[in-house]
Formats: sequence, structure tokens, C-alpha cells
Amino acid sequence: MKNTFNSMVLLNMDMDRFKLFRRLRDFKVPTPVLDSIFSKIDDLNVLNEAYEALLNEGFREDEAAEKIAKLILKDLNISPDQFLEEEK
Repeated sequence: MKNTFNSMVLLNMDMDRFKLFRRLRDFKVPTPVLDSIFSKIDDLNVLNEAYEALLNEGFREDEAAEKIAKLILKDLNISPDQFLEEEK
């Protein structure tokens, strides 16, 4: 029973990460940038904390993702469509 519970918790965590990844992609954050963030536990923790903080402030999931996406793009000096052609 304990292993089943642990597996379900990990599956839910993975699904939450996947949903956040997709939401950020929807707001034009390039896949290579997200791959880099999601592959480093410290970066992923910062991202998750920021996302949760926005949700706790009353933002909807898409609103929170949009705010974070804008910050990522601004901090990296990336235009939203810069990688669009490369990912097709």
C-alpha cells in the first residue's frame, strides 16, 4: 500500500510539472529554456515556489504562468517569437 501511495504522489508531481511546462510553452517560453530550468532542481524549486505564491495571491493558473513566462523572457532578453521557427 505504501509503495502505491508513493507512486501516486510522484505521478501527481510529474503531472503538475508537465502542466506547468505546457503552460509556460503556451506563453512562448522556448523549450530549450524550459528544459534547462526543469533539469535543475534548484531552478525548478524557485519556479514552483513563484508559481504557488502567485496562485496563493489569487491568480488563476494561466495568469500565474503568463506572469512567470514574461519574467523568464525578459530576464533572458528573448522575444516571444525568437525560437518559434526553430521549434516547428
